[in-house]
Amino acid sequence: KIIHTKQKKKTGVTYDSKSLSLHSGGTSGKCVHGKIADLLFSVWQHKRDVQKTTKYVELIIVADNREFQKQGKDVEKVKQRLAEIANYVDKFYRMLNIRVALVGLEVWSDVDKCAVTQDAFTTLHEFLDWRKLKLLPQQPHDNAQLISGVYFQGTTIGMAPIMSMCTAEQSGGIVVDHSDNPLGAAATLAHELGHNFGMNHDTPERGCGCRMTADRGGCIMTPSTGYPFPTVFSTCSKKDLVASLEKGVGMCLYNTPEVKLLYGGQKCGNGYIEEGEECDCGETEECLNPCCNAKTCTLKGDAVCAHGQCCEDCQLKPAGTPCRESSNSCDLPEFCTGTNPHCPANVYLHDGHACHNMDGYCYNGICQTHEQQCITLWGPGAKPAPGICFERVNSAGDPYGNCGKDSKGSFAKCQARDARCGKIQCQGGAYSPVIGTNAVSIDTTIHPQEGGNIRCRGTHVYLGDDMPDPGLVLAGTKCAEGMICLNRQCQNVSVFGVHKCSGKCNGRGECNNKKNCHCKAHWAPPFCDRAGFGGSVDSGPMRQAADSSAMAMGVLVTLLCLLSAGLIVCLKRKALVQILCINKKSAIQKLRYCQPMQQCFPKCVLSWIPAGFYTETSRVPRVLLKLKRIRFQVQYKFISIGIWGIM
Repeated sequence: KIIHTKQKKKTGVTYDSKSLSLHSGGTSGKCVHGKIADLLFSVWQHKRDVQKTTKYVELIIVADNREFQKQGKDVEKVKQRLAEIANYVDKFYRMLNIRVALVGLEVWSDVDKCAVTQDAFTTLHEFLDWRKLKLLPQQPHDNAQLISGVYFQGTTIGMAPIMSMCTAEQSGGIVVDHSDNPLGAAATLAHELGHNFGMNHDTPERGCGCRMTADRGGCIMTPSTGYPFPTVFSTCSKKDLVASLEKGVGMCLYNTPEVKLLYGGQKCGNGYIEEGEECDCGETEECLNPCCNAKTCTLKGDAVCAHGQCCEDCQLKPAGTPCRESSNSCDLPEFCTGTNPHCPANVYLHDGHACHNMDGYCYNGICQTHEQQCITLWGPGAKPAPGICFERVNSAGDPYGNCGKDSKGSFAKCQARDARCGKIQCQGGAYSPVIGTNAVSIDTTIHPQEGGNIRCRGTHVYLGDDMPDPGLVLAGTKCAEGMICLNRQCQNVSVFGVHKCSGKCNGRGECNNKKNCHCKAHWAPPFCDRAGFGGSVDSGPMRQAADSSAMAMGVLVTLLCLLSAGLIVCLKRKALVQILCINKKSAIQKLRYCQPMQQCFPKCVLSWIPAGFYTETSRVPRVLLKLKRIRFQVQYKFISIGIWGIM
């Protein structure tokens, strides 16, 4: 149903906006997000089983100065509350095979380190900038959340970018500590973390299944939160999570956290193997691990290991056993080392590596292209519009054409060179956007000076002021040859240094995100310049140790074949000259009658004799002086043929 049609003329451009009703509502405290479903999940060929693999979110929680004051200006009391919130969140996510590991707490007891106001969008923007520039370089982590004592305008109690987990720019969110019960802030933090993971709201039209009724709290990703607080995830959330992870979101979550960094001290039963523990399968009542004694955190019987993708039946898997397959064209596989029960930390291709038939570049382990984003928004058959669409539409600086928002929340105009990093412009596909009911179709007709019409299709999705518009080109998308979108600007891919990094791999490997070579099979890291088992110093050996015995056997067989070939040549050497000559006379007698040499030796044999040893009229005596050398060369040629035949 078309609600309205707006047209305006401006420099040869006609805008035609077709929309469904856009609204936000809710009387309870809510996270300001729109009603969108199955957002930004492109079709990929998936390999990794993301559900069975345990993910670990290394989380830092920051308390602002107002929260510090709210808790009686007691730093330890604040830390205790934040740790309790984190414990709840970890418990919520365990059912999704995700552990939330609290690796740091920070309390702003003197002054806020970034602007915290009642304007939620500005606060989120400032906090994410501070995290990227200050917090992340000081302490590596996967995600950071701000717990604030400030109440934002309206009913907003939390904000976070969607599908931003593990990114340096947007992996985080802000949460209001809105209840005396820490469970309230925990439910909101879990909700915002869910958006970082790519989870959308549980709206009625999605038909989500929730095992908790509304009067018992409902599910965590409901748009509005009330009492009692939700503690479980819906079927929609689980579906969104799997689709997001399979697409490549959350590449940093597959390594086990360094236990020394965990906040709260050592405890048998917390699920983390700490100093003095051989295993830890959680509390006694929840432990189902046959290899671990839950009471003592020690291994049972002859068990060598109890946890990890490289542990099977309480024993280590052989080196080279695949433990984490690649999930997309920008991801790299990992292999067991044979000495550690855990799979090596996840690695992927270096940012800026060409992908998708050279149509895109890898960024944070994902191959982003305009075409894939158009298909996501408009369905099969959609493709990017011509460059003039991006330039004309995105120069407007309004909701329908822009390069995002500035720090004040105003729409920014795109410079011509950055136009392909603004609002995505497409052609073809479905009649209306396929991403949900809150999507607006923006059809723009451009009238070039040379005549004709060009139709451009854009979208606007209402998500609230805190959310990046999914109608914007995603960071990491190729905007020109050798150029990539970063911070809404079309920048040279050389900023990543991928070509310099790949140069040290000797053409036999590719550079990973750790700036190390991932070598092809049969070549050894770190520089792929010698024979080996492939892989990288980060990923483990690509081939199993058993392959080494197979290689040794192959070498042995080859040597035996060579020795046999040499023996045969030696045995047949005397008969060789007789075969080459036509009659049954001795070799010397035959050579005496050769006038010239071509009458005695075939061309195939003469071709082996070095230049200068004979001419077309050469007589026998000159050749006889070199006969021994000729015989040696004939033997050498047969051996060479044997080698190449075997190889």
